[in-house]
Amino acid sequence: MDHIGGGEWAAIERIRALLPSPPANEIWIGDDAAAVAPPPAGPLLLAADLVVEGVHVDLALVGLDDLGWKAISVNVSDMAAMGGRPLHALVCVAGPPETDLGLLYTGIAAACQEYRCAVVGGDLSNAERLTVAVAVTGECPGGRPVLRSGARPGDYLVVTGGLGRSAAGLAALLHAATADGADGATGGAAAVAAGAEANIDAHRRPRARVSEGMVAAATGATAMIDVSDGMAMDVRHLAEASGVGVDLSTVPLDPFGSVTEEQALFGGEDYELLFATPDVDAVLDAFATEGLRAPIVIGRCTADPAQRRLRGGPLPEGGWEHRWAPAPR
Repeated sequence: MDHIGGGEWAAIERIRALLPSPPANEIWIGDDAAAVAPPPAGPLLLAADLVVEGVHVDLALVGLDDLGWKAISVNVSDMAAMGGRPLHALVCVAGPPETDLGLLYTGIAAACQEYRCAVVGGDLSNAERLTVAVAVTGECPGGRPVLRSGARPGDYLVVTGGLGRSAAGLAALLHAATADGADGATGGAAAVAAGAEANIDAHRRPRARVSEGMVAAATGATAMIDVSDGMAMDVRHLAEASGVGVDLSTVPLDPFGSVTEEQALFGGEDYELLFATPDVDAVLDAFATEGLRAPIVIGRCTADPAQRRLRGGPLPEGGWEHRWAPAPR
């Protein structure tokens, strides 16, 4: 991909050429604001998220196109966690003047095509560190969003897939980079353990589970969240919002790669969905009917809002959380 340069306006025109054109009744890139059609029914979903170089992504390990993909996927995953699907995205990029916007937007365009989510506008600015801020709109095909706060005692807790692959992929990339630095190799392939490629792909290009979220909502999911901060923390988020306890029987390790329980519990960035449901048989049947992977039952919600149990013992604490210093007095 050629580097997009020649100033902000030339860069915007080149970016516009990388992306689909709007339908006749909508206005996308080029005006002061986009004008889009609202959902035909139900609430309009809104979500926004940041991907910051050195915080969420290490560009020594992944490409700019991977960063662009991730910036869209993490927002779409928030739509999926509400039982919704994405409609439109606003993409704001701030970074050094030498940033290859063409490569970055290759990843953004690929993710938007995957999720059928149109980039309708945004902004460009220079900054010392690359930051991509995305805002996404979405709709609820079922007419109602699934919140974190609706789980009830007795509900089953279900995850849409095994966890830990992203953390395992990052570990494989770091191991390869360390080996390259130690022996002067250039490829790092020898340092990547056999079978780690799928884990690396899960880290570089996480997948939002849009279809799974809509099926969970359609089968009566009472609460849902995407696993972005690690299972141990996101289970707590759902339980605290719902005012229930949790009694977990298993940690769902991904079966397709070498993954540790610690990576599944605390690694985060898996973007599988965790949801509560009173009728797990209906969920399993619906997933099978739609040709989706069978979800994994990991435990039950309980009536004691203080309970946090895993295999009869306390659920370990940990996971990802941004740190903010308290304001000075």
